[in-house]
Amino acid sequence: MKAIVQERYGSPDGLALREIEKPIVGDDRVLVRVRAASLNASDWHLMHRLPHVIGFLLGMPRSRVRGGDMAGQVEAVGKGVTRFKPGDEVFGVGIGSFAEYTTAFEDRLAPKPRNLTFEQAAAVPVAGCTALQGLRDKAQVKPGQRVLIYGAGGGVGTFAVQIAKALGAHVTAVTSTGNLDLIRSIGADEVIDYTSEDFTRRSERFDVVFDNGANRSHADCQRVLASNGKLVLCGAPKSIWASLWRLVKAMMTPQSGSQRVSFLARVRTGDLVALKELAEAGKLSPAIDRQYPLSEVPHALRYLGTRQARGKLVISVS
Repeated sequence: MKAIVQERYGSPDGLALREIEKPIVGDDRVLVRVRAASLNASDWHLMHRLPHVIGFLLGMPRSRVRGGDMAGQVEAVGKGVTRFKPGDEVFGVGIGSFAEYTTAFEDRLAPKPRNLTFEQAAAVPVAGCTALQGLRDKAQVKPGQRVLIYGAGGGVGTFAVQIAKALGAHVTAVTSTGNLDLIRSIGADEVIDYTSEDFTRRSERFDVVFDNGANRSHADCQRVLASNGKLVLCGAPKSIWASLWRLVKAMMTPQSGSQRVSFLARVRTGDLVALKELAEAGKLSPAIDRQYPLSEVPHALRYLGTRQARGKLVISVS
């Protein structure tokens, strides 16, 4: 099969399209023929050696093939798999999805939303689960609450705007000038252009501030938080060191009852099903900036590294 293989650490120049063996299914895994995949900030950071080492210590599966998010068709299942059968259309996270085939654990897959293409479905898993877990579980957003999404124009941010609306919130989205029309089109009640206005200087207060890797200080966000409001930190900061520090804080800092919450999202079947239901109800539609063929994954990663992408970057494998 064809796959994007990491041959050395560093820049996207270390990635190459190669012909390699199809992965072995294993008793507890599902073999998926990948129809589409998508990029996340983690794909950028994992081009470097240190994140690989930390990932290994945390129990992440090791693979020379990059990529996680994907959508496709089940090719084969291990004898311990009970939820899926060959031919099923699925989406979720695989072990090396920038390839024609990948394997995935059963509990990280769900049936593909019927109304989404494979490319749209592949854009959902990590970014969608991050937004869902941050707003529904960590912030516990309720109908009528006022929610501010900072960094609304990226992959997680565009999902967060739509999920906050689906939870019944009044949504204020903060983004750059070029994203204003996009963010309005996906349902934000109010949009702030951060290049011309500092939202922390506003007099209004928010029940939730969802900071998607934009890294405003706690003191800045505190100015606009209601007395019992929640500041939720997620997403990947610009530098590797900042990302690793956020990961350590998310894993080691007690979160119960805290006004400030850092977390690391985990893709799981139940949340994928929740996102599927939102999509099929017309409440969630992936915002896709650019689509690339498999051979152009390095180009896609270079663009991702500019942090200028609006929504998600998608790889069409088939």
